[in-house]
Amino acid sequence: MKRVVVKVGTHVLSEQNRLCKERILNLVEFLVALMEKHEVILVSSGAVAAGYSILKLDKKLLHNRQAIAAVGQPQLMATYNKKLEKFGKSGAQLLLTADDFDSRKRCYHAKCTIDTLLENGILPIINENDATATEELVFGDNDQLSSRVAYYFGADLLILLSDIDGYYDKDPHKHDDAKMRKIVHEIEPSELEVEKSANFAFATGGIVTKLKAADFLLERKKSMFIASGFDLSDVKSFMLEGVHQGGTLFTSKD
Repeated sequence: MKRVVVKVGTHVLSEQNRLCKERILNLVEFLVALMEKHEVILVSSGAVAAGYSILKLDKKLLHNRQAIAAVGQPQLMATYNKKLEKFGKSGAQLLLTADDFDSRKRCYHAKCTIDTLLENGILPIINENDATATEELVFGDNDQLSSRVAYYFGADLLILLSDIDGYYDKDPHKHDDAKMRKIVHEIEPSELEVEKSANFAFATGGIVTKLKAADFLLERKKSMFIASGFDLSDVKSFMLEGVHQGGTLFTSKD
């Protein structure tokens, strides 16, 4: 059985400054179907968006964002578990930072925890520990976190679900003739230098953060798939039916 990491972004999970429970239910329904075929780990953003509906503080201040995340994380987990219960499943929370991957001991124990959860049919749900992280909260993003989760915790594939439905040869918002690159084997250094863009109040990512995650995995002979988190038809087709209809697959040639 293949181990898969699914990362979902804040923009997909929230709407009008609160969690979008309909999209979360659609996501959970897909995850449960995926769990029938694979071991699944979820990396989920959304703590700040969830917390802001309760604690409306100025998000520009770091300590405010940390407090909002602290309020929002249990709300996010409660929402996931309520949806998972509909399918007879449960989720478990793991909050990690970059330091956890720098420590061989902590990384090993985190992997042992995840292995045990998966062996018992529990969905591990991982997020950045925003309430204590400082630099990571300001400059980090869950695209990078999920690539580390995929590599260090033994996954074969990382799936990124966001408002970006694939990797195009040019910006599709600016060019009508932009074409999606369905398969990418390598990423040029210049592609990683594009200015980060995120047009959403709670988001920290953009296409460049996804390319950096893909580059990290490609260098380690791992694969990554980008698809829309709003319309799950492409990721369902790719993962459940084995048909590459849409989305971009990053995979090494050998």
